[in-house]
Amino acid sequence: MMSSAIPEPVTKLAEAFSRLPGLGPKTASRLTYFLLRAPDDYSLSLAAALSNLKAQTRFCSVCFNITVADPCAICNSSERAADTIAVVEEPLDLMALERTGIYRGQYHVLHGAISPVSGIGPDDLKIRELVARVEAGAAREVIIATNPGMEGDATAMYLQRELAETGVKVTRLARGLPTGGDLEYVDSVTLMRALEGRSELG
Repeated sequence: MMSSAIPEPVTKLAEAFSRLPGLGPKTASRLTYFLLRAPDDYSLSLAAALSNLKAQTRFCSVCFNITVADPCAICNSSERAADTIAVVEEPLDLMALERTGIYRGQYHVLHGAISPVSGIGPDDLKIRELVARVEAGAAREVIIATNPGMEGDATAMYLQRELAETGVKVTRLARGLPTGGDLEYVDSVTLMRALEGRSELG
């Protein structure tokens, strides 16, 4: 609990920062006091950027990546292969695969992974939308690029079962990836090898 000697606007901003992932109370306080000392235009530009983040972005109606235009630039590109869909947990995972420079297909962002402990089930993810997309489209291969680990593996197995009736080829990134790691932190070379060495599920 913050001291009553600290003005309410300062307390409220520090509390807002502390709710962000990876930020504790001390870091939140440091950020708050940094902004207090920063020039006005710095704080105002940050406030504008936060406002625009919510006002100007949306989810792509096709792949559910974050976008300004709908459909997103990847889904709308004639240079991307429409017959391959890489399924990732989060938009940051999509960005990690894009950094490799070798994947030229489409994406589907689930926005999480199946986690009974956290109360996240299949209906909380964009799984139905993926199945409908595969059934309606020209996809010949779905690459399951969920993070290695219990939740990512559970999600991959569920996706494999759900896609079994569609006749699409289902592959998984090669196991050069560290178990328990997140795609967004994996270097491009390892990701590139995982993409090239993907194996068929089933």
